[in-house]
Amino acid sequence: MQFIRHYLLAVQFFTRIPVTGRLAAWVGYSPQMLRASAAHFPGVGVLVGALVAGLTALLLVFLPQASPLSPLVAAVLGTVFSVMLTGAFHEDGLADIADGLGGSPNRERALEIMKDSRVGAFGAIAVVLVLFAKVSLLALVGDVNPEVMVVGIFVAHVASRTFPLLLIRLLPHVGDVAGSKSKPLADQITGLSLFIAILWLFMVLAFVFIVYDAIYLIAGMAAASVAFWYMWRLFSKRLQGFTGDCLGATQQVCEAAFYLGLALSLA
Repeated sequence: MQFIRHYLLAVQFFTRIPVTGRLAAWVGYSPQMLRASAAHFPGVGVLVGALVAGLTALLLVFLPQASPLSPLVAAVLGTVFSVMLTGAFHEDGLADIADGLGGSPNRERALEIMKDSRVGAFGAIAVVLVLFAKVSLLALVGDVNPEVMVVGIFVAHVASRTFPLLLIRLLPHVGDVAGSKSKPLADQITGLSLFIAILWLFMVLAFVFIVYDAIYLIAGMAAASVAFWYMWRLFSKRLQGFTGDCLGATQQVCEAAFYLGLALSLA
């Protein structure tokens, strides 16, 4: 039951999916519970990914089959749906990171800029480019193989929510910890929580490989791994640690990189 409560708390914190009323009262809340719920970040990806992939599959079925624009429309609407499900939680982190790192080479000044709720030029450009990259890559993949598009969306949402937890493990939390939304995550993630998170990802990969023989996912995972390595090096060098915004930005970049890997695998 504690496992379910932690999972529902993760859904409540990381999405706009309603966990309210008596259910929310049963789930409860404490900083310790929120810290433990980080293990289910990939599990949230299972839920969000399944919903987005399901909508995308329906659109591909009912949109005109002969039109090459159908995968593009499905990619756009699926991306809109994913943003609605998460409340642009991760996109907001990406915007803040781009504003901070793009606005100043100085570490302290960059952290100060990242705390500003207003979106600057760097942030707006970063969000637009990443969203455009995801949509265009998905449309390309869907035009070649719709099944790869749908399965890729599902797995990408899980994988891209696993990599940020490695940042918590590898880097210290920096910035204004007292005022941070990620304060409960500031203490290093436990080995057990990281194991549970990786188990979520492993179960999804095993299921998809068995059902769909999805060898192309190897390319997606490889590209996302390279993207994570880049983000880890960037934050280690520029910030000497991570903030909550770093986690959201890493999720977005790894998701886009996953789709790039899928596209390259179909070349």
